[in-house]
Amino acid sequence: MRFLMTSTFALLGLPLAGLAQVEQGPANADFQPAFETQTRAPALEATEVQSDRFIWGLNRPWGIAVLPDGDFLVTERPGTLRVVTPDALGEPIGGLPEVDPREQGGMLDVAVREDFAETRRVWWTYAKPVDGGVATAAATGVLSADGTQMSEVQDIFVQSPPSQNPMHYGSRIVFGDDGMAYITTGEHFSFADRELAQDLDTTYGKVVRVSPMGKVPQDNPFVGQDGMDEIWSYGHRNVQGAAVAEDGTLWTIEHGPKGGDELNRPVPGANFGWPVISYGVTYQDQPIGSGDAVRDGMEQPVYYWDPVIAPAGMAFHNGAGGFDWAGDLLIGSLYPGGLVRLTLEGGVVTGEERLLPDAGRVRDVEVLEDGSVLLLIDDPEGGILRVTAPD
Repeated sequence: MRFLMTSTFALLGLPLAGLAQVEQGPANADFQPAFETQTRAPALEATEVQSDRFIWGLNRPWGIAVLPDGDFLVTERPGTLRVVTPDALGEPIGGLPEVDPREQGGMLDVAVREDFAETRRVWWTYAKPVDGGVATAAATGVLSADGTQMSEVQDIFVQSPPSQNPMHYGSRIVFGDDGMAYITTGEHFSFADRELAQDLDTTYGKVVRVSPMGKVPQDNPFVGQDGMDEIWSYGHRNVQGAAVAEDGTLWTIEHGPKGGDELNRPVPGANFGWPVISYGVTYQDQPIGSGDAVRDGMEQPVYYWDPVIAPAGMAFHNGAGGFDWAGDLLIGSLYPGGLVRLTLEGGVVTGEERLLPDAGRVRDVEVLEDGSVLLLIDDPEGGILRVTAPD
């Protein structure tokens, strides 16, 4: 990757190859990584953690946002958004748009900005039923003071064209240091749809960038050129995690097929290769696209997993709460489940740890100011785990 080469080559001389790797089983494909630390990084020393049920009784929770008063907004895939406190689940908030809850659809991510206490404005993503099928959409609205009703609701982004396949919505929304909203999409999984990840006339398999109210920034890479103005980067499969590092860098994580989950750093106009190149294979063990993992003009992932971790939400840790994790990336795993921790140096992964393997399907990760970590457990009888350092 052009934006990582200096850091990557600086680390190639480190004696990493002889260090023990995280136990993860045999790979599905026989690709060689493009650089030494691109996969199967050395195993980190095990961290002692304790986890407790923070609150339970949520139906497939998907996204979480922290409110200034210490409460939380949590989405549930069947189509609800609630205010959650450490003691209670609020009633479903009224005034939200209709969602399509089939397969992987429903109510998805949720986010607020630092001015929430003044504006009460909330953003969320969802599977939107539209003429001709379904689409990933992002919307905003104003939450009432009592937390029960959303008003002034409007979409700020709707994926196009519609898809007949209610799968691979992507659907994280985060705000960059530039004030813009970065929204991730998927390519809807079907063979015909996945090809559109390379098509700049669609927003399938893209990271899109718009203002908080949906206006296209004029410095987006394809404004005034061939391609849809909202597109920031393309060639993605199903981007279900996104986070902004302390230095303002946007990071995303996406599902591969059988093998080939990817951690990326999207930059404007970059092509991340799907479905032409991949470090995975089809579910029938056939090659993907060209059958290659590297091609000129297409970006390499910072890191990949084979076998997969089925990545979901992620967050950077602040180093508080007794954890020596400052700047480490925490990633939710849907399969085999639990929490994955990566250490980073100069934009390169230097170590990996698997935590809480019995926690279940971790759909989102939120780091609180005190350093504790909240994990959303994706289950019909799910909830939130709170992870802390031992007393």
